[in-house]
Formats: sequence, structure tokens, C-alpha cells
Amino acid sequence: MDIFIQQIINGLTLGAVYAVVALGYTMVYGIIQLINFAHGEVVMVGAMVAFSVISALAPSGLHPLLIVSIAVVCAVPACMLLGYAMERIAYRPLRGAPRLAPLITAIGVSIVLQHVAMMIWSRNPLAFPQVIKAELFHIGGATISSVQIAIITISVAMMAGLAFMVYRTRLGTAMRATAQNPAVAGLMGVDPNRIISFTFVVGAGLAAVAGVMVASYYGIAHYTMGSQLGLKAFCAAVLGGIGNLPGAMLGGVLLGLVEALGAGYIGDFTDNMFGSNYQDVFAFIVLILVLVFRPSGLLGERVGDRA
Repeated sequence: MDIFIQQIINGLTLGAVYAVVALGYTMVYGIIQLINFAHGEVVMVGAMVAFSVISALAPSGLHPLLIVSIAVVCAVPACMLLGYAMERIAYRPLRGAPRLAPLITAIGVSIVLQHVAMMIWSRNPLAFPQVIKAELFHIGGATISSVQIAIITISVAMMAGLAFMVYRTRLGTAMRATAQNPAVAGLMGVDPNRIISFTFVVGAGLAAVAGVMVASYYGIAHYTMGSQLGLKAFCAAVLGGIGNLPGAMLGGVLLGLVEALGAGYIGDFTDNMFGSNYQDVFAFIVLILVLVFRPSGLLGERVGDRA
């Protein structure tokens, strides 16, 4: 039971991060039917910017919480600007092109961002400064750290805030109208270009916070860290139902739980022959099964092809 509780805690932590990143994928796909494979690199840029800020401020004697807050405040606008530039420069000119063109462009943008980050921050893994001392709390025989509590709490708050904005505000109504039919939304006074750019910016802001959380949790940042994380978050979006915000949240949490429980139990059962080194296998097996038996995802939202 202790192992079960511990893996649930680990899974919820991972799942919260996957859900936040998956929201960026599903928002963009819901608006313009584009899989933005460069979204994982936005997460990486957020972590790297935060690394630079924390490294610069750590010797200053400021309160650790203030240092981390400043790092997040710097990382979020940087990633928002990057998200806007990606949409404006790389994707908007290809909006009317065949779907393969923006997909290839997204992969190209991902590669470019990786190599730019490598030139700026080097190819070596960077030890993310742990300026806030993690406190440990015991639940039965399991342990949860203050970092895990912060990750889960912040993720839930961001997801709740995004859901409120999309479903309870005029801006969210404009986003949903643009997703349904950009031409008709334009006739109703909505500027589709501004809404699409705003969607990229919001997704990039969430990705920046996710990057700081991931780097703080694992204590390391690397120019390729966004690739695997982005792929898993995309799988979470597909698992829950691409284009569906609640589906992205559900898919992220389930993916994290599957990874943690699979690595914990199968790793023990096979005397560490599998375990955490193969935790990706469990996630993708579940994804394949869902796509085979329910291709539209768990929440079943179908997005029709546009003429």
C-alpha cells in the first residue's frame, strides 16, 4: 500500500505537468487544426530562461521564493513572445496550405529552437539551481515533497483559470467561435488572426511555467528536454481527445499515473529489469490501446474536417 500511495503521488505530479503542456497542443489544434510539434521546445526555453535568471540572482541574497518568482516572471513573457513569433512568422503564412506543410514547418521550428538553445546554453546538462529547500511530508509510508505539492497546486490553479477563461468570458467565446468557423466568427466582429495569436501566446505562457516546474522537480535542464516531454504531452492530448480542454487535463493525469504505477509495480515484479527506464513503454501502450478501441480519445470529441 505504501508503494501504491507513493506512485500515485509521483503520477499526479507528472500528470499535472503533462496536462499543462497538453493544453497548449489541444488549444492550437482546436483553433487551427495544427499539431504544433515545437511546443515542447517552448517548455525548454522557459526552463532555460529561468535557469539563467536564478543563476544570476542566487548570489544576491534575495529571498529564494522571490528569486523563483522573478525567474517565472521573466520566463513567461519570453515564451509568450516566442509563441507569438512562431505563429506570426512560421505558421500564419501557411494557414491555407496543405496540412503537411505546417506540420513539417513545426518540426523545423523545433529543430531550430533546439540548436539555438544549444548555442546559448551549451550542449551539456545544466544543474538547475535549487534555491528553495524542499521539505518532506510523510503520508503513511509514502513521502511527498513541497516541490511536488507546489507543482500539483499551481497546475490545478492554471487549468482552472484557463477553463474559466475559455468557458466563462467573452474572450473564451471568441476563441470557441473561431475554432468552430473562423469566417463566420469574423462576420460577428471577431478578429480570427488576433484570437489565433492569443491562443499561441496563452499556450506558450503555460509551457513556460511547466518548464520551470519540470526543471525544479528533476533538478536539471537541457536543450533537448522539451522533445520527450512534448511528445508525451501530445500523447496526453490525443488520449483525452485532441481539441478538448477537459480531455487534455484528463489525459495528462492518466498518462502520469500509468507511467508511475507501471514503473513502480512492474519494476519490482521483474527485479528492476524494467521499471523507470521503461516507463515510456507503459504510457505508449495505453495510448495505442485507446487509439485502437476509441480513436477519438477518452472524452470522444470529434473535430470534423473543414472544406
